[in-house]
Amino acid sequence: MRFRPCIDLHQGKVKQIIGSTLSDGDNASLTVNFASPHPPSYYASMYRQDGLEGGHVIMLGPGSESAAKEALQTWSGGLQIGGGINSDNAGQWLDYGASHIIITSWVFHNGILDQERLELLIKKVGRKRLVLDLSCRWLNDGYYVVTDRWQNYTTLKISPQILEKLAGYCDEFLIHAVDVEGKSMGIDRRLVEILAQSTPVPTTYAGGIATMDDINLIRSAGKGRIDVTVGSALDIFGGTGIGYRELVNLFKHDK
Repeated sequence: MRFRPCIDLHQGKVKQIIGSTLSDGDNASLTVNFASPHPPSYYASMYRQDGLEGGHVIMLGPGSESAAKEALQTWSGGLQIGGGINSDNAGQWLDYGASHIIITSWVFHNGILDQERLELLIKKVGRKRLVLDLSCRWLNDGYYVVTDRWQNYTTLKISPQILEKLAGYCDEFLIHAVDVEGKSMGIDRRLVEILAQSTPVPTTYAGGIATMDDINLIRSAGKGRIDVTVGSALDIFGGTGIGYRELVNLFKHDK
């Protein structure tokens, strides 16, 4: 189990946002939990000093390309990049210093996984440089992957069979529990347990983490197999539930 830090970017600034409030409109309903006075390089440098490899730089909409490049160039090879990635620009982001690209919406058409696009992306960057974002929401009988800033459901239901199949196309999974993401209201334990039982590749869970008790729950329910990303609850992002240094020291102790 590892701590995977994040740098979420909105309009070029480091922010913590309830992702489900993002939209393609004027974002009148956007809920911002925290807007940092620091540039992305500040966080990338901190993560590099603490040896936290595999963190995520996520561009939440347009206007954050320069900020994302700044983060990647501060720690070349130490961070992954997601948001607006496709087969045309994926290689460029690797050249900027990303260790992996994170992909979701581009590989889905009308809610259906586009196998041709996925295979094209692998040809461009290689399976070992690809992270599939399978962020999902509960709907009727299970967890379904959601795309387009988490506004649209796809037909892809999370299951052991699907995870096994998709593992052949990527190096890792990144999965936000969208119903609790950004709300610091506790984790989606049911989702964590499903992932722990069936994921065949390294998987990072994000969503709802509020206190160290949630970290310990993921450690227990996830059987040590699920990595974690913490956002709004961290003190470095204005939170009060978890101290960044406490978390870093915990995972260093685990090593």
